[in-house]
Amino acid sequence: MKNFLKITIAAMAMMAAPLAGASAAGTLDAIKEAGVIKIAIPQDFPPFGTVGTDMQPQGYDIDMAKLIASDLGVKLEMVPVTTNNRIPYLTTGKVDLVISTLGKNPDREKVIDFTDPYAPFFNGVFGPADIAIKGPADLSGHTLGVTRATIEDMELAKIAPDDVDIKRYEDNNATISAFLSGQVELVATGNVTAAAIIKRNPPRKPEPKFLIKNSPCYVGLNKEEPELKAKVNEIIAASLKDGRLNDISVKWLGNPLPEKF
Repeated sequence: MKNFLKITIAAMAMMAAPLAGASAAGTLDAIKEAGVIKIAIPQDFPPFGTVGTDMQPQGYDIDMAKLIASDLGVKLEMVPVTTNNRIPYLTTGKVDLVISTLGKNPDREKVIDFTDPYAPFFNGVFGPADIAIKGPADLSGHTLGVTRATIEDMELAKIAPDDVDIKRYEDNNATISAFLSGQVELVATGNVTAAAIIKRNPPRKPEPKFLIKNSPCYVGLNKEEPELKAKVNEIIAASLKDGRLNDISVKWLGNPLPEKF
């Protein structure tokens, strides 16, 4: 009987060993040992992630994924995901990291962990360089376009001076057209929309004036991976310091990172 128990326990231990290895598959050591990191990336949300004319992924998030893999000294395997499946891909071990315009909120924090922010995602007031605007009070006497019922519209109602001429439009395209045609001097919108305006190479380039609401993007990773989190945060900090992250922002968003990023 004792021999039978010993054999049974030994067999269970052998069966458990592969499972233990699988549970550690997302750790920093496992990534380095494999020589490859699997990163979830968007493919339908330009300028953060899309498919180029060469049928290859391109965008802010793709460049960030490449930067992290390069600094880790491993190969990059990009895994296209959707908004709905990006977190399940992480929690089920299909990817090691999620770099897909991922914002932080209390519900998500119950399921996964987040690094420091790597990309600006914000609503703000934008306008040409020759208009000096540093805060809400400076909007006085100016005309400003905004899309009706958006976050920036609701926030502006709280902070804008009484004498600012706010023109509300029914959709983003109408708001963009109003700015490009000179119907309004300034525009309140998201930085992604501002980047879309810049891509049209307008004579009046919309530069960021001040933030209305900030909701940056974070790298998502599984909980209980302190070494991986620390290493990715180290890479983000280094790329902020040496200007590589700012270069990515200029390349894809048309503007440098915000001063307080």
